Amino acid sequence: MTEVDALAPSPDTVWAHENVVVRYIRGLEFDAVRAGSTVQVCHGLTSAEIGERLVPMVTAQARHVGLSQREFELLVVGLVRTTVTDPIAAWSTYYRNSLDDLLGGTADFAPVHERAETFIVGSVLDLGSCFGFFPLRLAMKGHSVTATDLSAGTMRLLATVAPHLGITLGTMVCDAAHVPVADNSVDTVTALHLLEHVDAETGSRIVAEALRIARTRVVIAVPFETETTACHGHVRTFDEAALGELGRSTGAEFETSEHHGGWLMIDKVTAPQFT
Repeated sequence: MTEVDALAPSPDTVWAHENVVVRYIRGLEFDAVRAGSTVQVCHGLTSAEIGERLVPMVTAQARHVGLSQREFELLVVGLVRTTVTDPIAAWSTYYRNSLDDLLGGTADFAPVHERAETFIVGSVLDLGSCFGFFPLRLAMKGHSVTATDLSAGTMRLLATVAPHLGITLGTMVCDAAHVPVADNSVDTVTALHLLEHVDAETGSRIVAEALRIARTRVVIAVPFETETTACHGHVRTFDEAALGELGRSTGAEFETSEHHGGWLMIDKVTAPQFT
């Protein structure tokens, strides 16, 4: 599967990649259909409407049409690219709107970012950053922060757009279970809604890696679900018991809590050193 170049040139009102075709039609609200193996989407979104506020609408359509995670991601890229003509302007608009939604509390994910910020101590390395909204939030507040993700395309997009937002942060392409940094190299390591995307064994390795890297604290957030949200790439579910078991498996002192999902926090004052 090839990386998506979200900044690549394309016709003004049509964006197509693999089996997903997105068309802008002025005045149309939003329509998604599956025709054979092709997902066809038509919309008339304005520049003010692209951002995190799209997630609930696209998720509803994803369930209706039966989108895979890959198709969901391609659809989001297509919506952004067909709403604003210039690629940099399109993504800068998307990022600004999303940060406004998240900081203003109107996005579904806003309570997660708001709470996670209260746990941050010093410098930060964020695992599985995706578009990087949480690292951007922290950088805006003056933290030294590095966003990481397995997707080179997503990290390239973040590194390209951040200067246009007037924000400075680091980016790194890596597997969250194998991060090429030294032991105890940042104060806080965060993994927000990452572990539901990987199996239990990989999740345990990610937590161990986070503990290796963090000098002070590891902060983990997961959704509490009764079934996986396939279009978001979830492969396992968490509840309070499963999160507590994960904490106990580290052999460290930990705290769990619930707030728009589950939280696991480990302070390295009492956590064992991983080698």
